[in-house]
Amino acid sequence: MKSLVLIIFFLTLLYHSQAKACSVVYYIDKITGNIYVANNEDYWYDTEAYIQIIPGSENESARLWYGWDDFAQGGINEHGLFFDGAVTPKQKIPAGYGSPEDNLGDEILAECKTVKEALAYLEKKKIALTDAHIMFGDSEGDAVVVEWINGKKILNRIKDNKLVMTNFLLSDTNSGNFPCYRYNSIEERIRTFENSKDTSSLLTVGNFLGQAAQPPKIIENGKTGGTLYSTFIDITGMEFVLVYKLDNTKVTKIDLKKEFGKNTERHIDLN
Repeated sequence: MKSLVLIIFFLTLLYHSQAKACSVVYYIDKITGNIYVANNEDYWYDTEAYIQIIPGSENESARLWYGWDDFAQGGINEHGLFFDGAVTPKQKIPAGYGSPEDNLGDEILAECKTVKEALAYLEKKKIALTDAHIMFGDSEGDAVVVEWINGKKILNRIKDNKLVMTNFLLSDTNSGNFPCYRYNSIEERIRTFENSKDTSSLLTVGNFLGQAAQPPKIIENGKTGGTLYSTFIDITGMEFVLVYKLDNTKVTKIDLKKEFGKNTERHIDLN
């Protein structure tokens, strides 16, 4: 795991920085069948981000999510259901649907166990997003990116063994943010790894996002933006790692099996 942190920490990129970007990959090892997800959350560096861990109850699943301002940006629950979102160009949502009023990610992790159930939850609540898409992935090998294009919901399902999401609409690349160097770099690193015939680990999957990370940079109005945090989750082994601001001294590692077995809620500030 130390190697994973060092890989991220020593990245030097020459690309233009975007403050509100996100890169996510859901990956199934072709040899072992193990499932991993990794995410870079690019945002303003003065954001007070944190990890929230909520124990299970009779009616709700134990869950961990990360985000800010009482809103989950991504997370995972005890059943291995994962989600993360990313900003996209504006979209027209279906008639009768609307944006969530509460903490959508927390609600889905609390009530759903699989991708199928998460999709059903969105439909039940008539939820659609005007400027974002959502990735769901689970411990059964199912994954999808949900988008709303021209008034219709579109499901971009996993092909082969991977699903990648950044900030362009997978089902409407003409809307903007395309081509995306971060998306292309992730795809290229996956191809290189698979050609090596090696077995994956949290380290190798984390390295898929290597060139997608964005070092801190003053972008506008004197504000600094960049990769606020990177998360790495072994869904099969239920291991969680978060690296804050590409800093190898600010690493949070959590054994999800142990954590979800506790009856205490935890709030972990990342600052």
